[in-house]
Amino acid sequence: MNGQAQHGRAFAWEDARAIIDIGSNTVRLVVYGGPPRAPAILLNEKVTARLGKGVAENGKLSAKAVTSVIGALTRYRTLIDLVGIRQVDVVATAAARDASNGAAFLDRVRDVGFAPRLLSGVEEAETSATGVLGAFPEASGIVGDLGGGSLELVDVAQGATSHGVSLPLGSLRLGALRAGGDRAFGRKIGAMLAKADWAAEPGATLYLVGGSMRAFARAAMVRMDWPLEDTHGFTLDAAQALKLARQLMRRGQVLRPVEGVSSSRLASIPDAAALIAVLLRRLEPGRIVFSSWGLREGVLFGSLDASVQALDPLLCGVEDFVAQMGVTLPAARDTARWMGAAVPFADHPVGLAAIMLCLAAGRVEPNLRRDLASDWGLRKRWIGIDSEGRAMLAAALHANAGKAGMPDNIALLAPPDLLARARGWGLAARLCRRFGAGAAAVLHGSALVVENGQVVLRCDPPIAPLYQDGARRDLKALAAHLAPDGEAEKRA
Repeated sequence: MNGQAQHGRAFAWEDARAIIDIGSNTVRLVVYGGPPRAPAILLNEKVTARLGKGVAENGKLSAKAVTSVIGALTRYRTLIDLVGIRQVDVVATAAARDASNGAAFLDRVRDVGFAPRLLSGVEEAETSATGVLGAFPEASGIVGDLGGGSLELVDVAQGATSHGVSLPLGSLRLGALRAGGDRAFGRKIGAMLAKADWAAEPGATLYLVGGSMRAFARAAMVRMDWPLEDTHGFTLDAAQALKLARQLMRRGQVLRPVEGVSSSRLASIPDAAALIAVLLRRLEPGRIVFSSWGLREGVLFGSLDASVQALDPLLCGVEDFVAQMGVTLPAARDTARWMGAAVPFADHPVGLAAIMLCLAAGRVEPNLRRDLASDWGLRKRWIGIDSEGRAMLAAALHANAGKAGMPDNIALLAPPDLLARARGWGLAARLCRRFGAGAAAVLHGSALVVENGQVVLRCDPPIAPLYQDGARRDLKALAAHLAPDGEAEKRA
């Protein structure tokens, strides 16, 4: 059975991969397609069964929760079989691991037709950290994954994980642990860390994973009037994070609805904030970074060949996104070479991503182009990029559209020098696209160079007739941006 991917590219269900995560709070099915290094989510659904609630109360999975999970899994099994998904992974975590009747529950899962893999606490920690490494290839520091039944902590550095531990600090347990007051709560967590012989290097980065952590991040973004909506890659320095955590951890407060956060997740924010505050004091990180990639993506990323893991996730994701518009990564590399030394860092991954998006923007219906800087630069989820990188994509797209200045929502996210660099990419991509439609023959027969302080467009004679008023204006705008005191001209 064939379908359409979220960007309009055809996909086959049989080529997709399903991952079912039987967690302590939810049981979730996610179906991934697209490029393995930057997978697109084709289907994502969950049932909030609160499987771990009974475990926290009496050590057993409740019959009601088990019935809810088995019902969800039966639906998932039927759907998977009907659409023909061949690759299916099922993982179970803290609730099934800690419950006295966990083995019997897993037998019922097998009766549905799945082969569940019960992760140990260390395996759960390391798998979540592997997901973070997939999203942030240069990640170095600590990963903290808050699930319904447990908190996993693991060190990450140089593409590897180590020293993973699982602590009984899941979101379903935090309320009871806080009942004695926040000072006692902090002491309990400190004792757990000490017992696990777990410490961290002060100043490290703390990567936070899990639905309750993302809900905290979204609430913090709203309070800060942050120009981005996606919590993936959202970064706070330690002092700022502690201030926000103290504001959001007050018990009994009724938080206003937050767009993108369910009512159940909204209710979990005070306890998650209290945990974050303790982790900030105990682990002394320099900053925190929120990741939407965790356990499920860790299962996916960990199964890839090393050669695929080494690919740049941003370039893989953008290339897949723009393919429907006939733009490719090799074409972006050719365009970056055409820009040459006149437009610095165009061959950087963020520069190549910006060039692909700018070339694709020219092939979008004119009435849909107005908001591409925000829609593609700031709102679209890209893997392997931070807020600064997002702002640079948006700045390039803004310039590529022929717009002057820099919108406030972009200028807040990155320093002026990086935004100026990105604006150069956008202006040069606009010139390239309008001068010769990005055609290979034009790219090979012309080039941007800098000669005696002038930005020069060198053309072979057969290419010269393409240089008309539109290209002349674009070259002048690029030259004014790159060398305000210089000039621009075309030379054969």
